Amino acid sequence: MDLYDFEVNKIDGTPTKIQAFKGKVLLIVNTASNCGFTPQYDGLESLYERYKDSGLEILGFPCNQFGYQEKGSNDEIRSFCKVKFGIKFPMFEKIKVNGKNAHPLYSYLKEKAPGILGSKKIKWNFTKFLVSKNGEVIKRYAPNITPEKIEADIKEALDA
Repeated sequence: MDLYDFEVNKIDGTPTKIQAFKGKVLLIVNTASNCGFTPQYDGLESLYERYKDSGLEILGFPCNQFGYQEKGSNDEIRSFCKVKFGIKFPMFEKIKVNGKNAHPLYSYLKEKAPGILGSKKIKWNFTKFLVSKNGEVIKRYAPNITPEKIEADIKEALDA
C-alpha cells in the first residue's frame, strides 16, 4: 500500500482519496483549535498562499487526542479555521492519530517517518509530515518546529 491508496473525508464529510493530490508536495499536519501551537495556522496558511501555485498542498487533520484541545464538531472547527485564521488549505474530518483507532493514513505516515529514537507515536498537536511529489515521506517535524522553519525543505521538495 502507498500513500495514494488512502481515503479520507474532507471536513464537510466528502470522501476524498489522497490520490487527488498526486504530483503535489504535501505537508500533512494534525491540528487543534485550543493548543499553544494553534497560532501555527497563520504560518501554514502563509506557506500555502506562497507555494500552492508551485504545487504545495497542506492537509490539516484535526485531532482531539492531546489535552482534549479539539473538542468542537467538524463544522465548528471549519468555522474557527476560516474566521480566526482565514484557512484556505484543505481541512479534513477530525481523526485519531494514535492508538488502535488511529486513521490508517497516520499509521502509514508514522511507519515511514518515525519520531525521535524510532518512536512511532505522535507526541502532540501540529506534528508535520513532508511528502514528495511522488508520495515518499521525506521528513517528520516535531510540533515546536514552526512552518517558517520548514520553508527551505518545502522549496527543495518543490524543485526536485
